[in-house]
Amino acid sequence: MSARRYVVALDQGTTGSTVLVVDPEGTVRGRGYALLPQHFPEPGWVEHDPEEIWHTTCQALAVALRAASVSPAEIAAVGIANQRETTILWERASGRPVANAIAWQCRRTAALCDALRADGAEPEFRRRTGLVLDPYFSGTKIRWLLDQGPGLRARAERGEIAFGTVDSWLLWKLTGGGVHATDPSNASRTLC
Repeated sequence: MSARRYVVALDQGTTGSTVLVVDPEGTVRGRGYALLPQHFPEPGWVEHDPEEIWHTTCQALAVALRAASVSPAEIAAVGIANQRETTILWERASGRPVANAIAWQCRRTAALCDALRADGAEPEFRRRTGLVLDPYFSGTKIRWLLDQGPGLRARAERGEIAFGTVDSWLLWKLTGGGVHATDPSNASRTLC
């Protein structure tokens, strides 16, 4: 007789992390939740600490596994839903974030989007990505972060810095830095 295998459904949202443990019949066996603090350093700016994203995910996962009486070895798969446009940069070597994550609703790159639009760049962005120029998407957030950190752009050009939306960050952390990936639904929201 083989051991039961479970699926973990992980929803890392703007205000919290929720984890469900689902059995092979589709029954929710355990649930965990942890509140995620948001940070507002300036009007219109919204950030998350990537380490808080990770810690709230781990807290919710631990609660859900305990509630389900399931061990990590019994998990067959993990599905991740997340705040798709939130942008995180981290060091590949250490896994340490280089700045707070810029949340999807942050408006700090509105002037950059306006400048790109005024320069006539929007049609090319639409052609390549299918998206309009808007601070909602990750692309201008990446540029903003690379412009702010001393030497950060050069480090990124050398491949030392990784970018990801929240799903990529969690996958990186869950695999101990072994996997840096996303899926088409998340990648399509980056403006890259």
